[in-house]
Amino acid sequence: MPMTEKETQNPAELDLRKLEIRVEELIRACTYLKDENKSLRVRQDNLVTERAALIEKTELARTRVEAMITRLKSMETPQ
Repeated sequence: MPMTEKETQNPAELDLRKLEIRVEELIRACTYLKDENKSLRVRQDNLVTERAALIEKTELARTRVEAMITRLKSMETPQ
């Protein structure tokens, strides 16, 4: 019966091939995680910018509402 290629390789060669495959898998995982991390950082930056804009709009609205309340109160008091 002829020996297969796997049977002709010694255990050290098989271990080395397994290690090589695992390293390739880790490289792919690392690349994926690096890309995902970059994407998440961009998204976080966008959300921080959006949050700042919303805070600014909220403060502007609060100022306007307070000014309206002050004007309304001044209209209530008899002159």
